[in-house]
Amino acid sequence: MTKYLFEANYVGDGIKGLMREGGSKRREALVSALDSVGGSLESFYYAFGETDVLGIFDVPEQANAAALSLMINSTGNVNVRLRPLMTPEDIDNAVKKTPTYRAPGQ
Repeated sequence: MTKYLFEANYVGDGIKGLMREGGSKRREALVSALDSVGGSLESFYYAFGETDVLGIFDVPEQANAAALSLMINSTGNVNVRLRPLMTPEDIDNAVKKTPTYRAPGQ
């Protein structure tokens, strides 16, 4: 499974829903959504500033993570951003590869 860092901001009615339901209910909604795509929640935190909520979850396939992100964002109540996370071993494997690339203007 791939781990994803998620960052989300509540917008408009999403803020009203959060205030009405509370934080625990919104976390339960995410757990349910993750269950529907075979994923699981590792951590979930609220913050203030640029990001309202963030955490880490596991999802078995990239398409499932994309589907979940599309579904959540399509509500217009939450803007969610996903970042796939890599282990140090993933980076070890990456630095052993030698792709070819020509920089612009060279």
